Amino acid sequence: MAGHSKFKNIMHRKGAQDKKRSAMFSKLSREITVAAKSGLPDPEMNPRLRAAVQAAKSQSMPKDNIQRAIDKASGGEGDDYEEIRYEGFGPGGTALIVETLTDNRNRTNTNVRTIFSKNGGNVGGPGTVTHGFDHVGLIVYKKDAASAETIFEAALEAGADDVNSEGEEHEIYTQLEALHEVSKQLEDTLGEPDSAKLYWRPMDTVSLDEGNAQTLFKLIDALDDDDDVQTVYGNYEISDEIMEKLDA
Repeated sequence: MAGHSKFKNIMHRKGAQDKKRSAMFSKLSREITVAAKSGLPDPEMNPRLRAAVQAAKSQSMPKDNIQRAIDKASGGEGDDYEEIRYEGFGPGGTALIVETLTDNRNRTNTNVRTIFSKNGGNVGGPGTVTHGFDHVGLIVYKKDAASAETIFEAALEAGADDVNSEGEEHEIYTQLEALHEVSKQLEDTLGEPDSAKLYWRPMDTVSLDEGNAQTLFKLIDALDDDDDVQTVYGNYEISDEIMEKLDA
């Protein structure tokens, strides 16, 4: 197992979590409720719900909020949301995948297309972008959870496909259908992960200069600000030097 992925979801950018915590909790709650409705309202018996709860915990969402979101599903409350995936292109030849949960398809479709067009991008049809990504499982541990060697050995034993410990976290990649089982095995060895989720991993990345990077982040920020948008993935790679300038 080898390889690494330097690009990050917008949720990982410095400061984004603090500025948008309330909106983030709302989106996390929505995913928990939808996940609980899709199967049993028990994280131990429902892999998608387990991943949603772990994602919420990794963002320090209060336990009471998590339980309320699960209880909504158990009580038949909450709107019925439709999952819609958009594929598009951003500045510098970047490819983006936008996952949404919506109770109004027309509203979401209009908003997503408008955001792309106003920020140097355009929406493509189904399959125009996803062919350049692998849909995989991603399990993340904090850097201080264990040494890179320990993480690698545990991941290999659990049946993971790939490990990257070069960044600020340990990233463990699995086959889509193996995420739940690998995550459970790793939890027995390493403790509960920071997150375990389905993930669109780019096969190749596009390196951006400062101008295109700035435009791209405006596009992603605008998408992230939309209530219906859950997650944005991309195939961009930005140098540490440019990131420091953008975060300044």
